[in-house]
Amino acid sequence: MSHRNEQAKQKSSKKTILLVEDDENIGEVLIQVISEETPYIAILATDGFEALKTVNEIKPDLFILDYHLPHMNGLELYDQLHARHELSHVPAIMISARLPKAELHQRHIQGMHKPLDLDEFLQAIDELLT
Repeated sequence: MSHRNEQAKQKSSKKTILLVEDDENIGEVLIQVISEETPYIAILATDGFEALKTVNEIKPDLFILDYHLPHMNGLELYDQLHARHELSHVPAIMISARLPKAELHQRHIQGMHKPLDLDEFLQAIDELLT
């Protein structure tokens, strides 16, 4: 197998995280932290519609969803993503300053308060992906 094919195989076998965050500055920082501190590939979508388009191309292993998104909130997005058979098993972390705890508990979504503690954030990602 050529070196290039081996690299492509390694890249495709890495677990993928779809981060949905409408504040692009926060999103870029979190993508950078995930890329530098974990072995996972992180992809940023800035709203629910973009996220729904993105999952037509890739099948994430984890969703990290901001609760307060334009057009649809993180719970509505989670419900639409999980309605797809191929994504129904994908775990999620919901991030927000104010979290709807009962709704998260009902859906088995892990909640994390903003501002995020990056160590706790990275630990939560590892726990859900390993």
